[in-house]
Amino acid sequence: MSVVIVGGGLAGIATAVALGEAGVPVTLIEARPRLGGATHSFRRGGLTVDNGQHVFLRCCTAYRGLLDRLGVAHLTSTQDRFDVTVLRPDGLPPARLRRSRLPSPLHMLPALARYTPLTPGERLRAVRASMALQRLDPDDPSLDDVAAGPWLAARGQSANAREALWGLFITASLNAEVDEAALGLSAMVCNRALFGRPDAADIGVPSVPLAELHAGPARRRIEELGGEVRLKAKVEGVSAEKVVVDGAPIAADAVVVAVPHPAAARLLPAEARPEAGWHELSASPIVNVHAVFDRTVLDRPFAAAVGSPVQWMFDRTEPSGLEDGQYLAVSVSAADRWIDRPVAELRAVFEPELRRLLPAARGARVRDLFVTRERRATFRQRPGCGAPRPGAATGVPGLFLAGAWTDTGWPDTMEGAVRSGLTAARLVRRHLEGVKDR
Repeated sequence: MSVVIVGGGLAGIATAVALGEAGVPVTLIEARPRLGGATHSFRRGGLTVDNGQHVFLRCCTAYRGLLDRLGVAHLTSTQDRFDVTVLRPDGLPPARLRRSRLPSPLHMLPALARYTPLTPGERLRAVRASMALQRLDPDDPSLDDVAAGPWLAARGQSANAREALWGLFITASLNAEVDEAALGLSAMVCNRALFGRPDAADIGVPSVPLAELHAGPARRRIEELGGEVRLKAKVEGVSAEKVVVDGAPIAADAVVVAVPHPAAARLLPAEARPEAGWHELSASPIVNVHAVFDRTVLDRPFAAAVGSPVQWMFDRTEPSGLEDGQYLAVSVSAADRWIDRPVAELRAVFEPELRRLLPAARGARVRDLFVTRERRATFRQRPGCGAPRPGAATGVPGLFLAGAWTDTGWPDTMEGAVRSGLTAARLVRRHLEGVKDR
């Protein structure tokens, strides 16, 4: 029995590792010269740079499990307790969101009670809104047609509260502005991370470049398990029995298509495509602004910001190999307004903003500032996005889908990608058992 997996992102990697550990030979095919998909690194001026900042939470059990299986969990760092400094511009003192030792769902209440970007009245109304969110069932299909912003506004959440509190989590998780984000996915994120287990929202970050965390270890693990990895290979067509690669067919007992949804729509035969319109899963961009300072300007691993176009910033000095100064990566989700701006315009906005947010940056020199753009970072997670998300099974037996855009129950994240791969692997094994019995 053999399986071909098309696509070497996290979904394809998770599928390949799970099948390999079950004793199923796999051939993983990737068009690019590396594995990792949307999580990759490159070299610039002596630094190793990630294409964007990727984080995970303690509740991301599937992704953390993949790191364990690749033997790289020790190359990440996870907070002992959820703790985020929230910066504000123009000399306003930073705020802090830190979970208490109280049991869930009370563990976030003390932090919210002291959260100074909101007025006392806004904090009280935020508690009431959080209680209403906890009563929602994220799997309720009716929530897919509702936007989070209007729903929160109807429960007393001002524009300031939606940006300075809810936006910290929803925008970063869904790559969508709060007012446009799908309510079902927003409720899922809040209920799972903020109101679930007390430690669910503890933040984890890579301690090494993404290439060292995903691409290299994944290839080694797949090959250790008897699989084959083929890079720089163009897939021209798929069916349940074969994959055409660079003009040559590869026979298979099952095929998993683990590529972004536009590519999957082009590759799949008509009879395998889900009925729901994939065109509704349009793309949402992320922009990352990378700034290298001549000195330390941020005294913590990361921080959020409100009242500023800066959303989150991360210290990537050590992973990048920078020996002198500090390298910050600024992550901007739902970046439609920034995605087509020239670097000079982005620098004119974000360099002064960093100086407004970080007093230590006001006398520092920026040695380098550059931008990475992910135009199709995620599908657009707005109302109506749930129905077009297909399951892993297609209309053709033996032909399966994987990817964070499939119906995982999670947003388009690393966790969603890995979960989709595990689901595809489970269905492949079930299919192969049926083939054996014939």
